[in-house]
This record gives sequence, structure tokens and C-alpha cells, in this order.
Amino acid sequence: MSDERKAYIDHSMVNIPGGEIELRDDRVHTKWKAEIRPFLLARFPVTEGMYKAVTTNSAYSPDENSKPAVNISWEEAVSFCNLFSRQAGLKECYSISGDGLTILCDWEADGYRLPTEAEWQYACKAGTAGYRYGDLDEIAWYNENSGGGAHEVGTKEPNAWGLYDMLGNVWEWCWDVYDEKVYGSYRIFRGGSWAEEARGCGATCRRRSHPTFGIDDLGFRLARSG
Repeated sequence: MSDERKAYIDHSMVNIPGGEIELRDDRVHTKWKAEIRPFLLARFPVTEGMYKAVTTNSAYSPDENSKPAVNISWEEAVSFCNLFSRQAGLKECYSISGDGLTILCDWEADGYRLPTEAEWQYACKAGTAGYRYGDLDEIAWYNENSGGGAHEVGTKEPNAWGLYDMLGNVWEWCWDVYDEKVYGSYRIFRGGSWAEEARGCGATCRRRSHPTFGIDDLGFRLARSG
């Protein structure tokens, strides 16, 4: 990895303070609280240009292919995190079994990883109490203003912690299993997308998909343990 690329990515990570967040699953009418340790979260979702640069180990310009990378499965996002960590000289967070069926996370590793859903929701809300951190048309691309497709990252207003596109534009994979007893290995994604109705673009909205599936309005964002 070039020094320029690593410097750009590190500059684009926001220090998220520790705290507590309440999560809920409206499907089964449950609520629970999670303690959040300080961590780092990228200002933007991973872009097409960044994804290509890392996976081909080529030069990267932040102004090139700056729409979010989509059609990336959860498993591909995890592999990307490990690859990017190796290129950056950081310790990989994920250990993957030979058959790919078991993936474990080392939370003490300093490499890149996916945020947990608790981290994602905590960072999205950025100290606010409502369903959204601002007026939806000002902060998000969704079905009523997107024109039927994703947009360049960072073109809507950020939240109070300087994070862009947390709502709308593309959904974002999180680490967590949704409900293993009911849905097996399905993983959680958050945030809404350019194709989503307004009601789906909120800090507490939870969706899920199989970890091998890629979807045209689903991407991911990088995190690092603090």
C-alpha cells in the first residue's frame, strides 16, 4: 500500500467515544443495552475506487469511482478487511476456517473490520435521541430523491461526529448474526439506501441477508478497534 493511500484512509477514520446504546428488535418486541468501547469508524462507505485499489493492489485516488461499492457479500467484505489490513501492515481481525464456514473476530487486533450493529447504531445517532440525526432530504439519498441509483459519497450533510451517508445511499453490512435460531447465518445490515422508502432510513432499522449474497444497494464501512 502506498503511504498516500494509507494516510488518506487513516485521515478518514473518526474517533468514536465510548458509551452505551439501546437496541431493539421490533419483530420480537425486545430491547437490550450494549456498552460501546472507543473505536474508529470511516467517514464514508467503502467506494468503488477504494475497493478496486485494495483488491488489485493498485494506485488509489479518493476522487476516482467515488460511489459506494455494492454487490459485495458479507464474506467478501470480511475478506476485504483482512486484505486491507495486510497491505497496511496491521494485524488481521478475522480468522477464516479452511472451508470458510467459521469466521471469528479478534477484537483486540488493530486491523480493519466491520462495525458491530451496536457500534454502527451508536455512531449513526452521534449523541442524538431521534430516529434520524437530521432532516432526511438533507442527510440521505433515498427513493424520493435518489433518481434511482447511488450517489458519490459525502454529498449529503454529515452527522454531528462527521460521518457521512450513515443513512441512505447504501445499506451497510455489520458483523452480527441476525437471529441464528430463525435465520441461520444471515447477517445484519443497517442504514437504508437509495432504493429504500423514508421509513427504512433510520438509526434503528434492521435488515438481514445471507452472508454470500450481494445486493445492488448494499455496501459496507470500515471500523477499527480503538
